[in-house]
Amino acid sequence: MDDYRKLTEEEIEILENNNCWAEDWSAIEVAEDFIPKYVKRTTFYGEIKLGVFEKSIEVSKDFFKHSGVYNATLRNVSVGDNCLIENIGNFINNYTIGNECYISNVCTMETTEGATYGEGNLVSVLNEVGDGNVVLFGNLNSQFAAFMVKHFRDKEVKDAIRRLVDEDIRLHMPERGTIGNCVKIVNTKEITNTIIKDAAEIDGASRLSDCSIMSSPNNSVYIGTGVICENSIISDGSSIINSVKMQDCFVGEACQISNGFTASASVFFANSYMSNGEACAAFCGPFSASHHKSSLLIGGQFSFYNAGSNTNFSNHAYKMGPMHYGILERGTKTASGAYLLMPANIGTFSVCMGKLMHHPDTRDLPFSYLISYNDDMYLVPGRNITTVGLYRDIRKWPKRDMRPKDCQKSIVNFDWLSPFSVGGILRGKKILENLQESTGKDVSEYIYHEYLIKGSSLRKGIKYYDIALRIYMGAVMKRVLKRGAFGIPTTTVGIGKWNDLSGLLLPESEEQRLIDDIKNGTLSDIQQVIDRFTEIDSHYREYQWAWTYRMILDYYGLDRITEADIERIREDYIKARRAWIAEIRKDAGKEFEMGDVEEEVYENFINSLDHEIDYEK
Repeated sequence: MDDYRKLTEEEIEILENNNCWAEDWSAIEVAEDFIPKYVKRTTFYGEIKLGVFEKSIEVSKDFFKHSGVYNATLRNVSVGDNCLIENIGNFINNYTIGNECYISNVCTMETTEGATYGEGNLVSVLNEVGDGNVVLFGNLNSQFAAFMVKHFRDKEVKDAIRRLVDEDIRLHMPERGTIGNCVKIVNTKEITNTIIKDAAEIDGASRLSDCSIMSSPNNSVYIGTGVICENSIISDGSSIINSVKMQDCFVGEACQISNGFTASASVFFANSYMSNGEACAAFCGPFSASHHKSSLLIGGQFSFYNAGSNTNFSNHAYKMGPMHYGILERGTKTASGAYLLMPANIGTFSVCMGKLMHHPDTRDLPFSYLISYNDDMYLVPGRNITTVGLYRDIRKWPKRDMRPKDCQKSIVNFDWLSPFSVGGILRGKKILENLQESTGKDVSEYIYHEYLIKGSSLRKGIKYYDIALRIYMGAVMKRVLKRGAFGIPTTTVGIGKWNDLSGLLLPESEEQRLIDDIKNGTLSDIQQVIDRFTEIDSHYREYQWAWTYRMILDYYGLDRITEADIERIREDYIKARRAWIAEIRKDAGKEFEMGDVEEEVYENFINSLDHEIDYEK
């Protein structure tokens, strides 16, 4: 409501008869069609604006109550049209409330001087005692956060980003706390210095202090019983329930934080699920999950990852059955900067962790197992390429993205074979071949750093890596031919090293261009930086073809790709896919023979493999 008027003498009299009192009746403005009979037992201080109260609000399913203000104390508050505000135990102070809101049984809502609503908060992830390296703001996504973590040691980059974020916050910071339209806040103790956007529901929270709840009508936020949330930002579609304690955190789209989970100085993005445990200085990228009370995510960078219990990692071994959760898809970065194997299915994580942190070179043997036998550490290279678990993961992750198309701030590329991962496979295959060449082909065990690799495992690793390479080249070739864009790439962008910025796969050259453009001021506001990530992602297939074309030439020893070469690549692709499916079928059979899987589940899985031939066309 934009047009307000002063109260009439008759309206003031009605309000006073309704047991209302005002510090100054002349400081109250109302909508033209304001009806005073729907305001009762209310005290007013400071400047007040009241909309119309002409319809009922649904307070529970099929239970409607007429809008109005009842049993409340308001100071410097603007109330939109058709709100129901009732039973405010203490007061609402310095707030702007939108239309059709339901606020009931709330103790205190207040904005105080200097409120920042969680925006501009500088937190330190990966190192819980280090300098801050992620600036929290409403439009933060996983790419931008990962970029900050990676490059904040560069003072020029850090200062430029801080300047851009501070300017963006300054332009959009409201003068006082705001409640959007169609917001429901009930049975809540304290809301201080908090922005709550459209369609959010707050039910039974203990305290929200210095927060921004970035809800939207098609992707609402829910905050439930016993939640304490301080200096944090909660994004579209997320739910924070059942006594979660959260401080200095960012929660991205469609995340679920529940059941007493405790988090400090951590970020969570795109469909992450956290329950029971705790996180400190953790970077939880897309599809990170933690379910157990004894799980502590601290000083690590995760994505497509399921954290097991501190004492029980058996859930990582579930493969065919419905209890299978995600394995490590993109890699886990430790506080020291080392990486766990990616993707890895590590059954002895607590034993392996220390050695892995001291050997970042192990990241060059992707899709591997690391297994401890007494004091020996055995590396099983490439084994995870041919497991049921990986096969299921490849297909399940896209289906588990709960974000509506218009609320996908974080970019998530679901390609399991990409220039990023295939680059690792090429390095891994070369390492194994060099070991075999320098030590001999008939050796029973090879030594890679401090790890042992059985001879049979090494030979299978080369085979599995080669299967993946041929699947990748054939799949990219098939996609390019379908688009009718086959030919020499029109760009050289992408031919070098590739990186993963928490879901965004990009050429390293594009990341460097972004750094340069932030430093030199080409990107002059924060939205331009965010748009650059989107732009890079939109060219992914183009850059991928540039990289893959060069890879095909190197792999097959070609100067150019002829029609005969295309047919050869296609045949190799089909043979490799069938060999891959055969290995997965064997893995499923072993699991079934162990008695871990019901026959119906096993048969359904095998039937799904039978349809893999459809992907060859």
